[in-house]
Amino acid sequence: MDPIRVGIIGASPDRGWAVRAHVPALQALDYFRITAVGTSRAESAQRAARLFGATHAFTDPRRLAEDPEVDLVAITVKVPAHAELIRMALAAGKHVYCEWPLALNTTEAESLTRLAEDAGVRHAVGLQTRFAPAIVRARRLLAEGFVGEVVSATVYSARHLGAGTQVPDWAAYTLDRSNGAGVLEIVGGHTLDVVEHLIGDFTDLSARLAIRHPHAVIEETGAAIEVTTPNHLLLDAVTAAGVVVSAHIHDSKVTNGRTRIEISGTAGDLAIVSGVNGPGGISLSELNLLGSRSKDTWQPLPGDDPLTEMTFGTEVGNVARLYAVLAQDIRTGTTTAPTFADGVHLHRLLDAIRNSADTATRVLTS
Repeated sequence: MDPIRVGIIGASPDRGWAVRAHVPALQALDYFRITAVGTSRAESAQRAARLFGATHAFTDPRRLAEDPEVDLVAITVKVPAHAELIRMALAAGKHVYCEWPLALNTTEAESLTRLAEDAGVRHAVGLQTRFAPAIVRARRLLAEGFVGEVVSATVYSARHLGAGTQVPDWAAYTLDRSNGAGVLEIVGGHTLDVVEHLIGDFTDLSARLAIRHPHAVIEETGAAIEVTTPNHLLLDAVTAAGVVVSAHIHDSKVTNGRTRIEISGTAGDLAIVSGVNGPGGISLSELNLLGSRSKDTWQPLPGDDPLTEMTFGTEVGNVARLYAVLAQDIRTGTTTAPTFADGVHLHRLLDAIRNSADTATRVLTS
């Protein structure tokens, strides 16, 4: 079959998530071809096209979406621009892969989901950590009863970001609540999506959000900025099956970040553990799976990887695995990749967390 032709909006040749993850993932999969790239400047768009082997370079995202040699539009820009770009792609009748967060808020995400369903195209949101080999194997083992009846889950996830007092220039965008890309949305969203993917959806929760340092300094310039988005989330929740969950998710570490999700059951435990070297955050970390069915021993367990014939780093690998299942969805009409509806569910969960924190009450999640 002919390759699925992809146009990438936000395809900077110098930096960003597209060049780090999307481009190498697509280039590794022979059932995709990058045919178009878009950036805000003509020079960088032309350079990206040459570097990535694309035929077309655009500064106008509408023209990219309408190009007849584009089947799938990948949106890899900052969150505030997502909605407008998704609407352009859907109006052109194209499949869409949009990075998480899907939108700035739930209302916007719900509107985009209705448009995508009406357009009759395949739509995916970038919750790629579901496809990390350790997560895939953990989900299978839980279904097979490795831990018996799941009783509880304990979650810790932290990202290195200077303890909120001195931050790199790129991070200033994430500290402004209006941009929808803070620790709750990014680290919290990716982490809690994986937790629900493994043990089931939460039915109610209690949460606390905190801004431990309301001011920060940009490392490169010394400029002072105001921090308006929370950098700590404390959460306790319960699933429909009665599994109790506790979580601490934050952005404020001067040392390297790390993640540990420990799931305990009546017959044993599973733990998903990241390495300690790197920026941290579950979506950016190499994840290892450990299992125990006795009180003394944890054993490493290999992950399940459908792309075993290829060698990837963590960021590229998880995005490639999501693209692989999206290709199957496009070809066969299945729904394997996380859709915009999954994005709406996660936006609603984050709303419940904010509501609980604002009112100091326990709230239902649906």
